[in-house]
Amino acid sequence: MEQELLTLLQKSFPITDRPFAKLGSMLGRSEDEVLQTYKKLKDDKIIRQTSAIFDTKSLGYKSSLVAFKTNDIEKAADFINTHPGVSHNYERDHDFNLWFTIAVEPESKLGLEGTVELMAKKTGAKEFIVLPTKKMFKIKVALDLTGKEAKKEKVQRRAIEPFELEPLHYKLILALQEDIEAVEKPFERVVEELGIDYETLEKEAKRLQDGGYMRRFASILYHRKAGFSANAMVVWDVDESRAEEIGEKVAQFRAVSHCYLRPTFQNWPYSLFSMIHGRSKEEVQEVVEEIAKEIEPKEYRYLYSTREFKKQRIKYFSPKFKEWEERYG
Repeated sequence: MEQELLTLLQKSFPITDRPFAKLGSMLGRSEDEVLQTYKKLKDDKIIRQTSAIFDTKSLGYKSSLVAFKTNDIEKAADFINTHPGVSHNYERDHDFNLWFTIAVEPESKLGLEGTVELMAKKTGAKEFIVLPTKKMFKIKVALDLTGKEAKKEKVQRRAIEPFELEPLHYKLILALQEDIEAVEKPFERVVEELGIDYETLEKEAKRLQDGGYMRRFASILYHRKAGFSANAMVVWDVDESRAEEIGEKVAQFRAVSHCYLRPTFQNWPYSLFSMIHGRSKEEVQEVVEEIAKEIEPKEYRYLYSTREFKKQRIKYFSPKFKEWEERYG
């Protein structure tokens, strides 16, 4: 059951009174079986976190992927990790050796570019490139642990119904960022603290999702512990006139969790970025070769992560953003 549960949890965790009972009905298992399995997967450090995944841009934050070329990578990574908007930070096998994603809040005095420039100065980066998203084709980390799903999938585009956030929604966003505990009623504290009932919780959480503020509520895994020991950022130099068409094709591969179009520079010709996961480097390479045959890029290259310095979800609307700027800005 572990593999089926993990595959399901990466797609969606039910925001309801008894979520483990609902998961049990989907898997043909009892509530207690699912709960105990979930607890074991957390204890064994296979499930990293179960919480809401929010859309940075919809919440008013500015974000980007950034690459630094630095000599003292540990020192640079340590300082970059102090920023509350840094969610991912990796060493990769390239001259641009430190890659991180950063978001700054709408009220940021430094702004995105100013924050990155300050970080480069503080860490002594020799060179850096800022690579914001021009177009997103896919963002969905849902590894197939069952081996039963097809190599390709249809990338769903859901209709967005935007609305103006109210005070309750900001409180809900803060509450839903917390990790889910292995208890029968993990949302009990949320409804009690916000003074709402479960019906309101479900309805407003769905509104956040339908409005494009929340992508989904789901689990993220420790990929290596889950059996996917290899992951590569594969970057592609493609014909600019066909870039969007090519991006859509790459996103269809199930092993691709992220697929974006980003700007190019004189020292960086690769516009299409993809994250590809596999149980081994050989498996990743097989997928990449299959993609290459289909899209016929001018060039492509692997950027394997050699060290993980940080990986955690951003706590939106946290006072730590302002505190960081006051301390370092």
